[in-house]
Amino acid sequence: MHPLDNVIWRALTTRQQQFAEGAGTARRFPREVTSLSGFAQPNDEGYRSLGELIGPHGTAAVLLEHPYQEREGWELVGSAPLLEMVCENGIAALSCNGGQPAFVELGANDSLEMVELAALTKPGPFGIRTHELGTYLGIRADGKLVAMAGERLKVPGYTEISAVCTHPEHTGNGYARALMMELMRRIQGRGETPFLHVRRENSRAIALYEMLGFQTHVIVHFVVLRSLLKESGRVPH
Repeated sequence: MHPLDNVIWRALTTRQQQFAEGAGTARRFPREVTSLSGFAQPNDEGYRSLGELIGPHGTAAVLLEHPYQEREGWELVGSAPLLEMVCENGIAALSCNGGQPAFVELGANDSLEMVELAALTKPGPFGIRTHELGTYLGIRADGKLVAMAGERLKVPGYTEISAVCTHPEHTGNGYARALMMELMRRIQGRGETPFLHVRRENSRAIALYEMLGFQTHVIVHFVVLRSLLKESGRVPH
């Protein structure tokens, strides 16, 4: 298996197990951190465990190797194919030189602003405690948070760059590129490899990531599911 196979489950059972809430063969992050969940295998036992973990009418966001197939007891809320991209060589990050904007490290005191920026730009699931997953960097203009990016999933040897977003009024200034290069520099400085997920149709972002040295590893499927199971584990009729 590749270290990034079943990456949410792997994160929650290795480097980020301190965040894991579990039932059977399923794990999830606390809701305030992120809605991401995973299971050892997408089989009957995995879905049963996931249903037990999130409870009746609960929702979970998972990454699947193949497109979701309709399953009794579950409702598909939304889905999107994602490119999982990896930067193996690190050349782009190491070429960073002067002229970069000033970065600020973001934390609990910035959380509300971070959630607001994520809600506006929709980079993916983001919660009030997402910043706890790793380093989050931001750029401020006139005191306002206008761009950010940070670390999310972590597995042995790899760290994900996530929540790369810029306020619509401040695009075109190279903020996303600068933030990513700084995060890449830090990740690679720890002897790790950066990776990320991006919607397959987001050609502008993909072009930036390719310029920075990322290459597509696989296509995965981001799926949001709602459990239709009752407390008894039976499907209502």
